[in-house]
Amino acid sequence: MNTITAASQAIGLFLVTNIDDIIVLSLFFARGAGQRRTTAKIIAGQYIGFGGILLAAIAVTLGAGFFLPDDAIPYFGAIPLLLGIYATWQVWRNGDDDDDSVADRPISALTVAAVTFANGGDNIGVYVPVFLTVGTGALIAYCIVFLTLVFLLVLAAKFVATRRPIAEMLERWEHILFPLVLIALGVVILIEGGAFGL
Repeated sequence: MNTITAASQAIGLFLVTNIDDIIVLSLFFARGAGQRRTTAKIIAGQYIGFGGILLAAIAVTLGAGFFLPDDAIPYFGAIPLLLGIYATWQVWRNGDDDDDSVADRPISALTVAAVTFANGGDNIGVYVPVFLTVGTGALIAYCIVFLTLVFLLVLAAKFVATRRPIAEMLERWEHILFPLVLIALGVVILIEGGAFGL
């Protein structure tokens, strides 16, 4: 497989496995509106989380499955689930106050990374069989394309989150949507992966 073919296939594979991240990242942008360095934190978190996904997929591909057994992947759904429960508790604690201060809803690169990595179980499951069938050159091309597209994905999410009608909707409902999306994401990951015998 030549490099151009590998790069083209990598674009398609990335889009299929990461398009749902635009919603989650848009909610992070809504939550971090008005905070300093929100975009930088989200970009850093997305790269850390996706880098973990990519390293896990490569490790499994190279036969280092003992670092991340297949049975462990679904349990990463507990990360967004717990973050969502915590965000719900904060909403409940603060009442129905939409005007909570920016300090009450901080965005951190590690939170973004944790949610990104937890949402990456399906990515790992898709990437490993593909990586097993390509040579080293194609694998490198996949990684370069993926890491380039992570930046574009964050920019797309920022674009979506800053469109006036969407931004107004996110500003009004973000305090409810953010925990709901995280809880739903965590439950879906746990159930689809068969965690806890579900």
